[in-house]
Parts: sequence; structure tokens; C-alpha cells
Amino acid sequence: MNEHGLTLFDLTKKDFHIKLKKGTDLEDFRALLGSLPTPVVPHAIPAAATAPAPAAAASAPAPAPEGREITSPMVGTFFLKLAPDGPNLVEVGSIVSVGQTVCIIEAMKVMNEIKAEQGGTISAIVAEDGSPVQYGDVLFLLK
Repeated sequence: MNEHGLTLFDLTKKDFHIKLKKGTDLEDFRALLGSLPTPVVPHAIPAAATAPAPAAAASAPAPAPEGREITSPMVGTFFLKLAPDGPNLVEVGSIVSVGQTVCIIEAMKVMNEIKAEQGGTISAIVAEDGSPVQYGDVLFLLK
């Protein structure tokens, strides 16, 4: 196996079966990848449940012309806290400055701090904590 760079050898004959593997098996890797959509599916269900939230955002366009948007720079899961038991990074009425962390977006098990690119006062938190977001989705409105 070393000589030929093999990591898996599987031979099946009429009444004989041998399987040799070296290192991580692709089947193990596929099983791991197969387990990833399971946590994503529950998040997809709330996404359907958040369909009314865009309807609420439809009533929010009145403040939108007055306010500025902080949008998602990536696809992932939106969180308002650094830790599950920690306080929210921002609340409605919080004053934020340029470069201040306003939320976390988890993408592929990596926690990405999202920083404000402009200063102001949070007038609305549009995204729901723990919900999936897409690139360009509005997360916050600023005054």
C-alpha cells in the first residue's frame, strides 16, 4: 500500500472478502459529511418560519430610507452573542462605532466576527438570533 500510495484496498471474490484501509477512510469522511446536513435541516425549518420576518421587514421599509443597513458578508448562521450564555453584543438603541463587533456568523464551524462598517444607533435587529442568513441579507438597521 505504501509503495503504490493506496489508502484503501477492497477485494471481493465468490467466498472471500478482504478490506484494507490506511488512514482516514473515504466512507468515514462521507459519513461525517452526511451527518452535517442533519444540523442544517432544523435551521432550514426556522428559515421557513422566518418567512413572516421578511413580511415584518416589508413594514420596515419606512425606517429603511432613514436608516442604513448592516448586511451579511457571507452565508452562515447569525448569532447576537459571543457565547450561548453571554450577553447580546448589541441591542436596539445600542450605539455602535466603526469596527465594533455587532454579531457572529458561523460558517463551517468557524465563528466570524462581523464588524460595523459605519457608526450609528441600532434602530432594528432584522435577523433572528440562531437563524441562517445569506450573503447580502439585512442584519441590522442603523439611524
